[in-house]
Amino acid sequence: MRNICRVILITLLSGCATQVPLPIKEPPPGNPTVAEVRQEPQRFTGTAIRWGGVITQVENKSDRTWVEMVSRELSTKGEPITGSRSEGRFIASFPGFIDPAVYHVGQRLTVAGTIKGEITRPIGEFPYIFPIIAVSTSFLWQAEPERVRYDPPPPWYYDPWWPYYPAPFYHRPYPPYHW
Repeated sequence: MRNICRVILITLLSGCATQVPLPIKEPPPGNPTVAEVRQEPQRFTGTAIRWGGVITQVENKSDRTWVEMVSRELSTKGEPITGSRSEGRFIASFPGFIDPAVYHVGQRLTVAGTIKGEITRPIGEFPYIFPIIAVSTSFLWQAEPERVRYDPPPPWYYDPWWPYYPAPFYHRPYPPYHW
């Protein structure tokens, strides 16, 4: 009976987890980098890739949507690592309409697909070569929670209990209010 309960519990808990698609979790063999493709775009046309990064622009066209991205290094599960180095920018081409309110600037995205070609577009006044990816699978990552910073008290302030207050006073606001 105990083993049956364990199996049911594990099944229920695994059903609650976010399911990252397999092409996002595992890169295809010989996955080229953005920098390699930018140097020789014609050589890599039709090659399967898995890239990710941060969205910088969403541009809806008549039959597809271009999502311009700054590439980032990916973790072992395919998640873009915030603050990691970038090898350049690329355009993820989605079939149909993508809502810019859902895929908004600054959000992290991982795409898998094939290299379709290239386009030269300006960034400011600089002409930049963007590899274009025909997206077959994508995963939009949730925003990272903000980290709260707790500063220690100033050096002239002495509190022998900081940050560990005795139990009766731990959750009580100062001055003591009556609940």
